[in-house]
Amino acid sequence: MSVHSISNDKISITVNSLGAELTSLKSDGKEFVWQSDKAVWARYAPVLFPIVGKLKNDHFVHDNSTYSLLQHGFARDTDFTLTGQAKNSLEFELAADENTLKIYPFHFSLRIAYELNENTLTIKYKVYNPDSKNLLFSIGAHPGFSCKSLNECYLEFENKNELVAEKLVDGLLNGDTYMVKLDSGCLQLNTNLFDNDALVFKNSQVEKVALCSKASGLRLIMHCRNWPYFGIWSKKGSDAFVCLEPWYGIADPVKASGKLAGKEGIINLEPYKTFEAEFSLEIGI
Repeated sequence: MSVHSISNDKISITVNSLGAELTSLKSDGKEFVWQSDKAVWARYAPVLFPIVGKLKNDHFVHDNSTYSLLQHGFARDTDFTLTGQAKNSLEFELAADENTLKIYPFHFSLRIAYELNENTLTIKYKVYNPDSKNLLFSIGAHPGFSCKSLNECYLEFENKNELVAEKLVDGLLNGDTYMVKLDSGCLQLNTNLFDNDALVFKNSQVEKVALCSKASGLRLIMHCRNWPYFGIWSKKGSDAFVCLEPWYGIADPVKASGKLAGKEGIINLEPYKTFEAEFSLEIGI
């Protein structure tokens, strides 16, 4: 495990090789990333791979074999290799090995790059399939952002009056939906929002969202065009942070068959092909 930092005259970041996890994003001395607290939520901004969300009974079936895989997969708890560092960028890689193949029977290379440009951090994912068989996976981001108080913050969405959210039961989708009403495109944050787990949205409803502070006027703007799913979450009862989560993948439904090949949100990557996705975090006023 190692820690790496880069900066420009606008922002600075720190990334831990464990999980290739962003642990700090600062501008003018202000820390935007939630600073892990074991008593509340012991992570910062985990990468979700090779699944997003929870599997029914924490397992999946592939080629008539059953594998156990916990919520959000193993990448967040695995040490990546630093493969590149420049003045304004960092790149990390995780590749399949004998340990991952025991729980996930696919060969893969996952590269994660962090790039600074003025007041914007762009995070890029590249998944390469080095095998002659198709690679089945999902990938997502789970960054937490600090709030002085949830009641002091709100989310501002692009051209939206309401959002359609999916209902969760014990971390699984139950097939029902509900409306999340917005006030002039804004959603006031509060602890009650997360009494029933995360807010989960399908169909690329969220492609740009700003976390806004009423007190300071600061805005952290997430750009995530073309990501099909999005989650908003905070630990039940916590008032100190919120997670904004673009996903290529989603939790199992309560009636899931368990077959990975038929799972909603799974990417089916052909041999020797590369999947790429990115999102960015812009600090503004």
